[in-house]
Amino acid sequence: MAAITAAMVGELRAKTDAPMMECKKALTEAEGNMDKAEELLRVKLGGKASKASSRITAEGVVATYIANGVGALIEVNSETDFVAKNDDFLNLANTAARLVAENNPATVEALLALPAGEGKTLDEVRTALIGKIGENMSIRRFQRFETSAKLASYLHGTRIGVMVEFEGADDQVGKDVAMHIAAMKPVSLSADQVPAELIEKERSVAQAKADEDAAQAAAAGKPAQSPEIVAKRLEGSVQKFLKEVSLLNQAFVKNDKQTIEAMLKANNASVKAFTMYVVGEGIEKKVDDFAAEVAAQMAASKGA
Repeated sequence: MAAITAAMVGELRAKTDAPMMECKKALTEAEGNMDKAEELLRVKLGGKASKASSRITAEGVVATYIANGVGALIEVNSETDFVAKNDDFLNLANTAARLVAENNPATVEALLALPAGEGKTLDEVRTALIGKIGENMSIRRFQRFETSAKLASYLHGTRIGVMVEFEGADDQVGKDVAMHIAAMKPVSLSADQVPAELIEKERSVAQAKADEDAAQAAAAGKPAQSPEIVAKRLEGSVQKFLKEVSLLNQAFVKNDKQTIEAMLKANNASVKAFTMYVVGEGIEKKVDDFAAEVAAQMAASKGA
């Protein structure tokens, strides 16, 4: 059997970017044949990636890219926050954002099929990284902007990202609005754009509170509010909600005596659109109960 040298292991690792021990095992199995070892390793990495792909990716990063009136905002997920800080993972996210801006893919699948350098598609780069690190990674969503106006972005760490399309002479206005959105998390630009289901949900909450007040009044032998007053209460609750969640009606975080709409007007500026991503938003993250897992294993061993 051919001796497996450190130089051989290093060469195979450079070719595949796989963990050092995996390279040594593949070379040993291939009896020192580099091509066969590379083939064996890619098969193993593919299997490892396939196994990892079933695991939930609720951590990750948001990345942005802006150039020549084109911008992209993207969320790339991982299983743990530790991997989300890995330089290779961050490079994957930044590359994906650039590819979205430059190629305008229609879907995540189309994005993954794009060439990402060194003769590999983005999906091949992703799969190789899964094999190298041993943790699932996925591209969840992206938004592309192309405009004759201006674009501004803001990242709060790597977990919250915002992109704003705006008009105005002062670039700082766009940056301020993006920062405000990250802090206050509006759901729409204006009140008339708030999704109907959110309004109905707020109305039902206000109705439930009115019903509770009526029940308490009846229990205390007091008269309930008239239907007219209840209706005004409901409408008041809805209007308050609309002001709280629509960007233009929110109080500006840098000057709470001024709404965003008033701030924009004072700066002869306007916001045309925005997108905000929060990492893992809406993903059900599995929480492992380690104590219960150990107890179950102990019980199983006793029964064996």
